[in-house]
Amino acid sequence: MTINFGIVGPGNIADRSLAPAINEVEGARLWSVTSRSIKRAKKFAAKHSAEAPDPALDDYEEMLKDPDLDAVIISTPDRLHRENGIKAARAGKHVLMEKPMVAKSEGGEELIEYCRSNGVKLGVAYHLRWHRGHRKLIRKVHDGVLGELQHLRIQWTFMAEDDSNWRAHDEVGRWWGLAGVGTHGLDLIRWAALPPCGEVEEIDSTITNNYWNSPHDETAMVNLRFKSGATAELTTSVLFESEPEFKIYGRKGSAIALDTLGPHGGGSITLNKEDLNFTQKNPYEGEIRDFIESINQDRNPEVPGEEGLRNVEILETAAPDTKPNY
Repeated sequence: MTINFGIVGPGNIADRSLAPAINEVEGARLWSVTSRSIKRAKKFAAKHSAEAPDPALDDYEEMLKDPDLDAVIISTPDRLHRENGIKAARAGKHVLMEKPMVAKSEGGEELIEYCRSNGVKLGVAYHLRWHRGHRKLIRKVHDGVLGELQHLRIQWTFMAEDDSNWRAHDEVGRWWGLAGVGTHGLDLIRWAALPPCGEVEEIDSTITNNYWNSPHDETAMVNLRFKSGATAELTTSVLFESEPEFKIYGRKGSAIALDTLGPHGGGSITLNKEDLNFTQKNPYEGEIRDFIESINQDRNPEVPGEEGLRNVEILETAAPDTKPNY
């Protein structure tokens, strides 16, 4: 069964990665797009060959009325996710949500319940789970090649030119670096550590935001302790460039992934000091394919709403609101 996808929020990720992936995956079809700007929606729909009779809209609720629309990819700013997702669920459309799933955990619980009660799938778009090197590495880690896991580390930073990005402000964002890339890092850590290490039982952090005096994180260091005693550290920043790295340490060895964190599916991985070979492929295609299969096979997506909610809960503990009226 071919799944007709609509995209709401045709920003950079949708343009560079999501729409092209839909067009490459068998059984997926880009059907329609909604933007606040009808001009932008028309340009996006034409560029990516959206196939609905009227593929470009500036009214999200009109999009959801289309009986031929099966699923919605929500790539709007974070504070709009809950409302956009609930509206899609009420309309009987499956929901693939960009990350973080919601801006507040209460909204995540509500979204999960709406999707459940309306019989639609809810998946969270952590594309790095479909990086072929990551998948090969995590299988080996779970098979015990590193022995009992002791520590995991992710550092992923980028240099913002200024604080004009919407994530730096309160209106539609809640976190900055932690929402832009940190939530991906947290998902990778949990993917590697669960189930061998058990659930996260302790969270602490150091957050700085005094360069631009943003209300949100400019540099964040988050520390986790799992039930087994294993630890993890996640560092994000918008203040400096560094090589993205993902490291896993166990009693029998270690794994180091360099430059694998991003949209490209490339980079290098060494496992116990030997190269781990993998074929580079667009991870967004795997993300779309899994979501289609979850619909057609009536199973949970690989990253269901419950995991997206747990990610948000950890972010809330690590970087609580600095203003009481959020």
